[in-house]
Amino acid sequence: MTSRERGNDPLPPEIVRSLRCSVCGDPVGSTDRTVRCGRGHSFDVAKQGYVNLLHARIPAGTADTGPMVAARVDLLASGAYRPLADELAKVASEHIRDGLIVDAGAGTGYYLAHVLDAVPGAHGLALDVSAVALRRAARAHARAGAAVWNLWEPWPVADSSASLILNVFAPRNAPQFHRVLTADGLLVVATPNPGHLRELDDLVISVDESKDARLEETLGERFARVDRREVTRKVKLSPGQIRQVVEMGPSAHHLHRDGRRERLDAITDPVDVTTSFSVTLYRPVP
Repeated sequence: MTSRERGNDPLPPEIVRSLRCSVCGDPVGSTDRTVRCGRGHSFDVAKQGYVNLLHARIPAGTADTGPMVAARVDLLASGAYRPLADELAKVASEHIRDGLIVDAGAGTGYYLAHVLDAVPGAHGLALDVSAVALRRAARAHARAGAAVWNLWEPWPVADSSASLILNVFAPRNAPQFHRVLTADGLLVVATPNPGHLRELDDLVISVDESKDARLEETLGERFARVDRREVTRKVKLSPGQIRQVVEMGPSAHHLHRDGRRERLDAITDPVDVTTSFSVTLYRPVP
């Protein structure tokens, strides 16, 4: 365990103060490995350090699976997406010095950990529907906590509690973004560009050319765009890393189609691949 990691300790108190009971909406406190509200609704903190606030089953295929998470961990550890992590950290350090950072759709906490490194006065809350992913996110940083939650539902997070919300390749719930952010807070959305991974053809799901218009349609009523940055690089991926790219995302569910699994297995040499992302910054409007 590095000095960055939290290990299996209970949730940081700064994170507990930001949470709300997912049953009644009241503030919660924590004792040892239990999060509880004043009305007696309680939630256990798992031994890996995250709390599951869900009280309903999620549809099959919604959450990342163990193999998807394992592929993502290995690919991110290779540094292939490090330029994006660095840009997100730079944005955060330019705009905030402390407060709560909520990573909506945090996955393994890779990007949140980089951002927290850049903002020593901040704490981070990782929200994701995948408990498998949050086992990693809960240990990703000493100043982070993690809670299992469906982002499409009203979040168990206090009003106006976050200085910054990260949203990296994840569902965008604009009403909850707006409710949870402070009036002068910042929303940072990372999305893949149409040219992202183009060399892999249909082994990965292509990016919709109209994504920018859809993004503005989703956020435009509650947020004003204040900046946009492009992060585009060429990276050389080994055959194993190419499998990780495919298997860590929704493309993994479609490998049985049109001989895709066979074509993926037939890749035996490194491939120069384009990684291309947009990082868009928004401020809430009254």
